[in-house]
Amino acid sequence: MARILAEGSGARSAVVWLKVGAELRPEAAWPMDDLPTEGLAVTADGLPDLEATLALQVHHRGELLGALSLTKPSGERLTPAEEHLAKDLAAGAGLVLRNVRLTEELLQRLEELRASRARIVAAQDQERRRLERNIHDGAQQQLVALAVKIRLANSLEARDPAKANTLLEQTETEVARALEDLRDLARGIYPSLLADQGLLAALQAQARKVPFPVNVDADGLRRYPQEQEAAVYFCILEALQNVAKYAMASKAVVQLTETGGHLTFEVQDDGAGFDTTETSYGTGLQGMADRLAALGGELRVTSAPGEGTIVEGSVPINELAAMAPPEAGLPQS
Repeated sequence: MARILAEGSGARSAVVWLKVGAELRPEAAWPMDDLPTEGLAVTADGLPDLEATLALQVHHRGELLGALSLTKPSGERLTPAEEHLAKDLAAGAGLVLRNVRLTEELLQRLEELRASRARIVAAQDQERRRLERNIHDGAQQQLVALAVKIRLANSLEARDPAKANTLLEQTETEVARALEDLRDLARGIYPSLLADQGLLAALQAQARKVPFPVNVDADGLRRYPQEQEAAVYFCILEALQNVAKYAMASKAVVQLTETGGHLTFEVQDDGAGFDTTETSYGTGLQGMADRLAALGGELRVTSAPGEGTIVEGSVPINELAAMAPPEAGLPQS
């Protein structure tokens, strides 16, 4: 298209611009050496200054999709016939640019998915290493110590029954402690309360452990596939941990709803807030976004200094997954 525009108008160079978001990006040029290296912000009045002899908007179905620009050699003017040709080309370029933009958006989405999957794999590897360390340093060491004490008690049984009995009593206490440590590890992998009773019960149990009041509102919530429930559960826990670490909040509210084929959640606090234009996602928020994106969901964060923070997320659900009866009889936190 850029070559046709340049050769048909006698231009020294021609550029095809694609509108992506609030920016015009150079997509093609003739000759190719004249392709600009940077995009330009779209103005409220339309096109930015493209520093060209002629710049034409390209629309399709009333939407601005891009622009065509051409630059004549120094001292030459655009003839009416050349201008007419350029306008005809711009009028017919809308569908072409729409298809180009769809391709660009698809490629961008694929790149985002690749990056998200890479982060998820890295996070899973890190979590496996953490579990390995916790098992090695915790439960495994406790079980090794228990085995040593039991062997020692057996060796003392004949010659010092009282001391052997004391050792066995100690091992009973340590067995209970090792079991509790293993249960804590298991709850970190997938909480039994979440598996047995669902999101509301599991979140209310966690809300009672947070060092500030948390109200959990989830009227009429149903049971959903394990992946969706786990994603929402761990995202809400991460959001509450962020509130506890950074927000200096006095309270928080957790809301869960099913709407429009999506399971949605919102965590709102009355803390310090932050400027979202200056603060990018940290590892916690990025992990939440990746977890939801892996299921076709999304994460949104709204905040401002002194106005608290709202973390919203959603994951798609299917009708068959929502056929279980609503949870009932559970007290509000």
